[in-house]
Amino acid sequence: MRKILCTTLAVSLLVSGAVMIACGPGADAQSTGGRHAGAQDPGAEPPTRDRPERWVDPLIGETIHFTDAQWRTRLTPLEFDVLREQGTERAFTGVYADNHRHGVYRCAGCGAPLFSSDHKFESGTGWPSFTRAIAAGRVATTQDSTLGMVRTEVHCARCGGHLGHIFPDGPPPTGQRYCIDSASLDFDAR
Repeated sequence: MRKILCTTLAVSLLVSGAVMIACGPGADAQSTGGRHAGAQDPGAEPPTRDRPERWVDPLIGETIHFTDAQWRTRLTPLEFDVLREQGTERAFTGVYADNHRHGVYRCAGCGAPLFSSDHKFESGTGWPSFTRAIAAGRVATTQDSTLGMVRTEVHCARCGGHLGHIFPDGPPPTGQRYCIDSASLDFDAR
């Protein structure tokens, strides 16, 4: 029944121009809620989704907006916690922390391409880490002063979804470490 509903939703959203769908094996994942989201099995295969926007690159500068209720129908509980409520998955629990395949990491909320595996590196922190975004304008930043410190939050420039934080301790040439939650990402193997 879920597959039929998701396929019907995908077709109707694709025809209407909307591009947000969350169906598939990971769609019923549970979250512990709060600031630290539930664990994913790091040895598990990354989720696959019936999301037509996975294969379409939206224009840089294009934005989309949904209500919380709409986001909840499009995201798993874990994705909603991370992307919409600035939650953080526990270190070493995300499905992409140890992913070494070649491809593009996309926003789990809207499908926008965010990071390339060419810029991924092993930081030892337990979260996927990148030296830079895939292209200028794909991610945006804001100042985050939660937890008693000032950090730079990184979010999807298209849908505003929280991705993680940027730290100035990455390798050359940028010296930056984009520390990103796996739950905020989808992976397009190339």
